[in-house]
Amino acid sequence: MDWIKSINNALEYIETNLTEEIDYSKLAQAACCSEYHFSRMFSSMAGITLSEYIRRRRLTEAAFELQKTGIHIIDVAVRYNYDSADSFTRAFKKLHGIKPSEARKKGTMLKAYPRMSFQLSIIGVKEMDYRIENLDFELRIAGKKKTVKTRMAARVISELWGEAKENGFLKTLIDMSWEKPQCKMEGILGICGKDSDIRDEEFEYFMGARYQGEVPGDMETLLIPPSSWAVFPNVIDAWKRIYSEWLPASGYQLGNLPCIENFLTPGHQPENELWVPVITGYMEVKG
Repeated sequence: MDWIKSINNALEYIETNLTEEIDYSKLAQAACCSEYHFSRMFSSMAGITLSEYIRRRRLTEAAFELQKTGIHIIDVAVRYNYDSADSFTRAFKKLHGIKPSEARKKGTMLKAYPRMSFQLSIIGVKEMDYRIENLDFELRIAGKKKTVKTRMAARVISELWGEAKENGFLKTLIDMSWEKPQCKMEGILGICGKDSDIRDEEFEYFMGARYQGEVPGDMETLLIPPSSWAVFPNVIDAWKRIYSEWLPASGYQLGNLPCIENFLTPGHQPENELWVPVITGYMEVKG
């Protein structure tokens, strides 16, 4: 399948650039998708993050060089993009359990992480629940936006919600979101960027709630036009599987709107949902 070939093209790019600065935008381009989506798809299929895979491959090759050559440790560190011998030594010891200087000793046990490749295999044994929602009205969302580096999105977004809980902003959104509910997107919302295909190094993560009243002065308003959505229970599981399983199988195209994480009221099952904009061809807008 073309998407498997694209992922392997990206892996080839990594291998040919282990001793260079890896350009994540070029890596995503090789995979024929956005940087944001490629990172999520890779993690879901490989079981480790993209950055961790690159780290393991570099340190594997570094160990081979230390064993086979008389190259100085600092030169190996620089070759594999470490700023100093100390940072290289810490990373090397974390992976291999020994210092780089000990890697040259005969009989020393090291870890090797071979190059990955993806092949067509049977997946989808576990079913994916989803529904299609056609919202024929404009969504008016009040909240605040934060700039997030694409490469660090998963960690940073989690930290943002932790901060919102501590400073009271989350409580404010809760009070707003459960006032006069009008549709199924009635929880606390996390809007990811401007469209479903994030290609920039940074994007705006909008933390808000649907609200029809007067917006507080320290917040702003985001408007999303009438649109169709594929809705998946369990945000974390959905992010892992929609790009590697659901999209290739469904034939749907992504719409030019952001994906939305919807965190629902206590006791609701599921507790959260991922809303993914799709083009269905059946949308009827009332006017």
